[in-house]
Amino acid sequence: MHSAKFQVGQEYRCSTDLNLFKSAHCEGLVTQAGVGRHLRLETLPSTTAVAISVCLCEDDYPGWLPVSALAALQPAVQPYQAPTWTRAAIAAQLPSIIQFAQQAMDQVNTYLWGGTVGPNFDCSGLVQTAFAASGICLPRDSYQQEDFVDAIDLSELQPGDLLFFGQGDRPNHVALYLGAGHYIHSSGRDQGRNGIGIDSITDLADPISDIYCQQLRGAGRVSRSYQPQGKPIACR
Repeated sequence: MHSAKFQVGQEYRCSTDLNLFKSAHCEGLVTQAGVGRHLRLETLPSTTAVAISVCLCEDDYPGWLPVSALAALQPAVQPYQAPTWTRAAIAAQLPSIIQFAQQAMDQVNTYLWGGTVGPNFDCSGLVQTAFAASGICLPRDSYQQEDFVDAIDLSELQPGDLLFFGQGDRPNHVALYLGAGHYIHSSGRDQGRNGIGIDSITDLADPISDIYCQQLRGAGRVSRSYQPQGKPIACR
């Protein structure tokens, strides 16, 4: 019943916050699309489909959108146009980006895997959304963000840089550096605060700071805004 209204490859705007899932059966939240975000249909709905495959235009992130959410999509008047930012322009926005993360912490929140619209975020969702609030686009996941930023030495850290954590071949956690050894991040229940909090890479008296410091793998600086490739990227 929806097929005539939608077209594969066309862009649509979200009129409300939407959840995207890992599978066609809507199992496992993978990311969220806030009001106004653009997405592109990769498949058409059918009479038996529970969800359709879509790709978010700003970060090339794929997911499955419930068919029941199609009513919240409106045809995009114009295709998504990625902003272009210089490092100097990004640096001027870093106080606002840090402020966004701190204000998010001040709200009642818990850690949400796949969360990007608040008040509940996952680690990379908080970082991505904080930058997006200033018009700067980053990739979705922590390992994609690590590949995207310019690697820096820990001795070069400045407020607004990103810290990456993990013990495998790629990071599984990311945080926003605040300065003076402190960083803000959304961490889970297992070894974190079940929400947004501030920890340190220098003062390890707190056991959570100590745990994360043992997994610190590097840092990076955002020097540009993500430019979409127009096709889905590999995700978690």
